Amino acid sequence: MVGEESHGYWVILLTFVAAYVLAVLPLPQWLLWGRPEWLALMLIYWTIALPHKVGIVTGLVLGVGLDVLEGAVLGQNAFALVVVALLSLILYQRLRVYGLWQQTGVVFVLIGINQLICQWVQNLEGLGARSLFFLLPAVSSALLWPVVLHTLRGLRRYYRVS
Repeated sequence: MVGEESHGYWVILLTFVAAYVLAVLPLPQWLLWGRPEWLALMLIYWTIALPHKVGIVTGLVLGVGLDVLEGAVLGQNAFALVVVALLSLILYQRLRVYGLWQQTGVVFVLIGINQLICQWVQNLEGLGARSLFFLLPAVSSALLWPVVLHTLRGLRRYYRVS
């Protein structure tokens, strides 16, 4: 059927919109360094769950949108999210088999790579951080991975996204 082919795209889109909102949500000053990388978390999940629908092009489009939303150098987040999507596509079969804590460790590494790429671009601009605090989002994102995984898996199953 024609309707089954596009079934569930709106759920994926809404999760990415929610990630954009969470990415710019005002936080207290003491929490800003540890803001989770919501968009990267959503991208990792959907790339693992539906690698035939979400991948590198999705990461590129989402990254350019995040660059515009945050006012970052055009291409900074796009490049970082493309690398995260590519690595997720390479590892998706393994990640599906891993236990929750192994997945959390891999997510920590993927978000850390995302942060390192963004930090590298900011250093080229002369705006980079002087300490390793820029890696705190990798820790907070990894700690939130179990919640994100179970929430998005529940949504995917409830709305039969395939």
